[in-house]
Amino acid sequence: MYKAYKYRLYPTSEQETLLAKSFGCCRWFWNYALNLCQETYKNTGKGLSRGYIQGLLPSLKKEYGWLKDPYSQCLQVVALNLSTAYKNFFDKRAMLPRFKSKHGRQSISYPQNVKFDGDYINLPKIGLVYCQRHRDFDGAIKTVTASRNPDGKYFVSVLVDNGKANPELVPVTKTIGIDVGLTHLAIASDGSKFDRPRYSIKRQRNLKRKQQKLSRKKKGSQNRNKARLAVAKIHSKTARCREDFLHKLSRKIVNENQVIAVENLNIKGMVRNHNLAKAISDVGWGMFLTMLKYKAESEGKQYIEIDRFFPSSKTCHVCLNRVDNLTLDVRAWSCQHCATHHDCDVNAAINIRNEALRIWALGTSASACGGDVSRTGQISVLLDAVPIESGSQRCTAVSVSVW
Repeated sequence: MYKAYKYRLYPTSEQETLLAKSFGCCRWFWNYALNLCQETYKNTGKGLSRGYIQGLLPSLKKEYGWLKDPYSQCLQVVALNLSTAYKNFFDKRAMLPRFKSKHGRQSISYPQNVKFDGDYINLPKIGLVYCQRHRDFDGAIKTVTASRNPDGKYFVSVLVDNGKANPELVPVTKTIGIDVGLTHLAIASDGSKFDRPRYSIKRQRNLKRKQQKLSRKKKGSQNRNKARLAVAKIHSKTARCREDFLHKLSRKIVNENQVIAVENLNIKGMVRNHNLAKAISDVGWGMFLTMLKYKAESEGKQYIEIDRFFPSSKTCHVCLNRVDNLTLDVRAWSCQHCATHHDCDVNAAINIRNEALRIWALGTSASACGGDVSRTGQISVLLDAVPIESGSQRCTAVSVSVW
């Protein structure tokens, strides 16, 4: 089983310069190869293989001597990543590969020759870089990815093969259905409601001031770069707070349940609503569901998605009577057949749990979507490498405070 561990890096000024050169060379080669693939397809209707792209490197290094600055295997990985990106596009798992910019997150990958030496990591052509190794891992290192965030922080992600097989399914003693929302992030079938922390709203005023200062700076100046860094730090703080909350909430749910049922959502289509796009993006539905999925599967627990068109809110979970029309502003309703008064969200969560258990009992797939149901929205794809938060200084709590 593959596991991914992420650590903070603290390079020296000389090492930052070497990393910046490596980032720039790999980014340039990606854009060069992507442009060549696009031009070749326009002229011949065919693409380029990974071997052909990698074969361009010797001649390019003779023409552009600065391509020899980064580790040679980092450039080889660029061709592999581009080939994988096109494969994911043709398999309808991702969008068409795009050109990379020098602004934003930068990264390079080392497929070999990376070793840990105490609190330091030895990167080829970079040297020993101080690493905040707050937790250990067992297994063979497969790939190491060094990255730089827009706020100027450096990280390293270590992909490890621990040699263990996927865990067997654990006995089921408790099941839960989860309905996500905007007022409450998650509503459980047992009646629990978890309010969403409004991290973007808390920092909205500060972000506005920093963005106004950035807009007044002269382009290309050092003051503009400082103002851009201040804006990036606010966005980074918001993202880290959101991720920390979702990690703790998903860990609490996975620890307490053996079967977790959720609704397959078309998040990409929902954010097209300009009135709700900011709130949907801030709440982090997709990240939350992804965390639930890989944490449940890594512990041998069931994660089941039901059809997004299943009328969970309109159906009475007691008598299965369905109402004809139920608008979004109605948060409670009474069944005309059995006179049961329902909380709209809790009733939806119970119906999601019951539908998931029905699907699981029938032995069908983990998704309730039929062959004629459009899946153009969020695609539940779990990568082989999943992050591990157990033992981390940032993700050790399993209890969640409800704000």
